[in-house]
Amino acid sequence: MSGVVTGDAVVLGLQPARLPSRALAVLIDLAVVWAVYLLVMIGLALATASLDEAATTALLIASFLLVLVGAPIAVETLTHGRSLGKLACGLRVVRDDGGPVRFRHALVRGAMGVVEILMTFGVVACIASLVSERGRRLGDVFAGTLVVRERIPAARALAVPPPPPWLVGRFAELDLSAVPERLWLEIRQYLTRARELDPFVGRRLAERLADELVTLTGTPPPPGVPADAYLAGVVAERQARDSRRAFAPSGEGVAVAPSVAGVAVPAVPAVPAVPAPVVLPPVVPGGGESGPRATGFAPPA
Repeated sequence: MSGVVTGDAVVLGLQPARLPSRALAVLIDLAVVWAVYLLVMIGLALATASLDEAATTALLIASFLLVLVGAPIAVETLTHGRSLGKLACGLRVVRDDGGPVRFRHALVRGAMGVVEILMTFGVVACIASLVSERGRRLGDVFAGTLVVRERIPAARALAVPPPPPWLVGRFAELDLSAVPERLWLEIRQYLTRARELDPFVGRRLAERLADELVTLTGTPPPPGVPADAYLAGVVAERQARDSRRAFAPSGEGVAVAPSVAGVAVPAVPAVPAVPAPVVLPPVVPGGGESGPRATGFAPPA
């Protein structure tokens, strides 16, 4: 399952919600909204007994729009994408870049929800969610939003191990914009489960991933760095850039990037000063099949 990726090629770690959890959240929201709507209708029936038919019809239409359409839009806007059903199921509506939704996003989702959910009894929404790679319905597509899971089981929230201390800051100038999400996911999965793999298989997998990463970044690793340490160092650098983007004040800590062929390149945050790295001892190549491959990555000691 793919995560949410920003325009700067930063994976935010948010997992898209699928149809079962979304359907349960919608059922909870519909139950609450219809209960409120029935109470409003009963109150209007008692209050408008003396009005003519035209006035009663106008009030019924207004109550329908306010309760079944306007109320979900207001709740989604005020709670930043957390309705009662989504809160119960651990879901949240976010923008495509992972940011909180605003009124215009909730308005488009609510307007499309009248057709997708209310008028077609959810058939169109279910079909669109099943066809979409990230489980989005038509309202999400037109609004530029995505429903993600906020609560992830602890067994799946595996932390990526940190790189060796002497590799911290060594990849600050590395260009990671061309690395696809698929490769980042494979690298994270390898790093979190490297100890469970056979040593030979794990080393071959790390070398393959490192070779592909070097091809996409165009920068070879430092001499003598094992493939698994190189992968851990690059992932740590990417997470550090993500943290600086998320917590740096607006307009501060961001370097101005040039444009190429009239297309603006995403700005890279300014990299703080890093202490001089420790000089690595030379790696003595082994003989036979146990020595390092021609890729330049040395197997771990």
